Formats: sequence, C-alpha cells, structure tokens
Amino acid sequence: MFAIIRTGGKQYRVAQNDTLLVEKLDAKEGDTVKFDDVLFAEGGKKASVIGKVVSQLRADKILIMKKKRRKHYKRTIGHRQHLTKVEITEVKSA
Repeated sequence: MFAIIRTGGKQYRVAQNDTLLVEKLDAKEGDTVKFDDVLFAEGGKKASVIGKVVSQLRADKILIMKKKRRKHYKRTIGHRQHLTKVEITEVKSA
C-alpha cells in the first residue's frame, strides 16, 4: 500500500519501510512524526502516514556566485540545506 504525502512544499510517494529525505522537521532523532497532508492513498479516502525520525543532517554544499563583468567584482556564497531523514513505519487508511 502506498500514499502520496506533502511536506515542506514537496510531494513524496511513500510506502511502509521507505526511507526518505524531507525538508527539516522540528523533531529529534527517534521521535514519531505524523503526516496529515495525504493527497492520495491506495485503498481509502482518509489516510494517515506515520514515520520515525532517523537523523537530522545537511545536504551537500552548493555554491552561488555573482559577478559583474569588467569591474573586478566577484562574490561566492555557499549554502547547505537542513534535511530530516524519515523512515515510514505505517500507512493507515480509514
């Protein structure tokens, strides 16, 4: 059984025992997280998805560079996005 959930402005297709990286959630490692924004669930209209936070981590660094030609102006900025690794433990449909 699978479901499509929305979290952090993105949509994910999840099933039981899946592991996925989502935008940072305010939860500690080992906490249980419930995703109420279920867009579609196989086998039912009302559904909820429950997951367990595995870890809090950061993505690889991306470099942003801006430059003005012929003016000796160049700036480089780095960014690392905060992510949460979640293991889906249960997909319930009512």
